[in-house]
Amino acid sequence: MIEISKQLFYLSLGQYGLYPRDISGLRGILFSPFIHSDFPHLISNSIPLLVLLCLLFVFYKKVAYRALGSIYILTGVLVWIFGRNTSYVGGPLYHVGASGVVYGLVAFIFWIGVFTKNRISIVLSLIMVFVYGSMFLGIAPGEDGISWESHLLGGVAGIIVAFLFRNKVIAYYREEKLVDQPFEEEEYEGEYFLPRDIFDNNEEDLIADEE
Repeated sequence: MIEISKQLFYLSLGQYGLYPRDISGLRGILFSPFIHSDFPHLISNSIPLLVLLCLLFVFYKKVAYRALGSIYILTGVLVWIFGRNTSYVGGPLYHVGASGVVYGLVAFIFWIGVFTKNRISIVLSLIMVFVYGSMFLGIAPGEDGISWESHLLGGVAGIIVAFLFRNKVIAYYREEKLVDQPFEEEEYEGEYFLPRDIFDNNEEDLIADEE
């Protein structure tokens, strides 16, 4: 809706983006993820954001809202502190777009698997590697107009949030009985070829059997 309004009414919303180390730029912490340069920019962020939010709320629903909010705010704060405020050509640089949140969610879902060592989380971590692994090329300084700081610092925020929420995720898995269970042997009602306790006998028992 915001992007359609921009196009219909020729609005310029860049000033509501995140401008680092300036008091007026603090509003960008809240507004910048909703502002995009054009429709291709919006679509490129919206599709992975939809997929990642589905994964977050399906598999980590106990902490989903808090994790999303923490990544959202922490990414903005880190970009405001460490991001560039001048472009490569010398003009003021406003950071806009939801890519920082996208990178934060990718990092969160990957690292929560590393920290919790749960098989569900590990599978999701592998999915992140195969599907979104190429995205981490975006954390390196590149062409002008790309906020690589949002990508990098969003990833850092995701790692921090995953570390802080790891115990809550483990507790949720235990509550829902989703933790890895030890293998339980099923009862077999037929006859066994060898005695069931053949490997439990000690040396004296074996000698007695031979005699």
